[in-house]
Amino acid sequence: MATFEESSLSSWAGPYVTEMLGRGQAAASQPYTAYGGPLTAGQSGLQQQAFSGLAGLSVPTNMGGFNPTSFTSGTTAQNYMSPYMSAALEPQMAEAQRQAEILRVQNAGRLGRAGAFGGSRQAIMESEGQRNLTRNLADIYGEGMQTAYTQGMGQFNTEQDRQMTAQQRTNQYGLDVLGAQQDAGGVQRAIEGQGIAADYAQFQEERDYDKNNTLYMQSLLDGLPLETQTYSYSEPSGLQNMGNALSDSLNIFDLLSGNSGDGATGDYSEQTQLQALQGQIDYYIAMGETPAQARVSARADLGIG
Repeated sequence: MATFEESSLSSWAGPYVTEMLGRGQAAASQPYTAYGGPLTAGQSGLQQQAFSGLAGLSVPTNMGGFNPTSFTSGTTAQNYMSPYMSAALEPQMAEAQRQAEILRVQNAGRLGRAGAFGGSRQAIMESEGQRNLTRNLADIYGEGMQTAYTQGMGQFNTEQDRQMTAQQRTNQYGLDVLGAQQDAGGVQRAIEGQGIAADYAQFQEERDYDKNNTLYMQSLLDGLPLETQTYSYSEPSGLQNMGNALSDSLNIFDLLSGNSGDGATGDYSEQTQLQALQGQIDYYIAMGETPAQARVSARADLGIG
C-alpha cells in the first residue's frame, strides 16, 4: 500500500493568489534602475574655505621650552646696568666735580683778596675740597650702582617674563593650529567615509539585485492557503497490471458500448462509472504518473469531461 499527497490552492483564494503572483512576477522581472544622483552631500562651500585656510596655517618652527638666563652670568648685569649709568650716574658725578671746582675757585678768590693766596691755608682748603669731592663721588657711585643694579635686574626680569610669555603663546598657537588641522582632518575623513560607505552600499544593491528578486518571488509563496489530498493504492505486480489493463479496457468498452456483463444493455450506474474511473487512475499511477496526471488520463480514456 502506497500513499501520495497532493497540494493545491484553496478554491476561494485561487483568483486572488493568481493575480498576486502575476503582479509579483511582473515586478521582479523589471530591470535594475540605478540612481544617478549624488549619494552623499560632500563638503560644503564654507567647509572648503575652512579647510583651505587651515591648510595654509604654518606651525611655528621655534616651538619648545623656554630657556631662562641668569642676570649675573657673563656681562648680562653690565649690559642692563650700563644704560642707567650713562643716563643718570655719569651726569651726577660730572655735576659733583663741577660744583667742587666752583667751590675751589671761590675759595682761591677769597684767599687772594685776603693776601693769603698760595699759602698753607689755601693748600689745606683745596685738600679738604678734594677729599669732600672724592667722598661725594663715592657716595654717588655706590648709590648709582645699587640703583642701576636694581633697575637692571628689574628690566631683565621683565624681559625674561615677556620672552617666556611669548614662547608660551607661540607654543599654544602651534598646538591650536595642529589641533584645528587635526579636527578638520577628522571632518574630511568622515565625509570621505560617508562617500565610500554609500558607494559600497550601492555596489551591494546592484550585485544582489537578481538574488533579492528571487527571494522576493519565493516569499510570495509563503503562507498561501493550500489544501492537501491523500491517495492510497496497492501497487500491483507486472502480470496483474497487464491483466487489469486488459480487463479495464474490456469493461470500459462494454460500458461505453452499453453492454453489461450479463448481456443487458442500457446506461451504467454512477457507481460503476466511479469504479471504472478509479481503476484507470490506479493504472496510470502504477505506470509512474502523478495522481493529478492519472486523473486527467483516466477521464480522457473514459470520455468523462
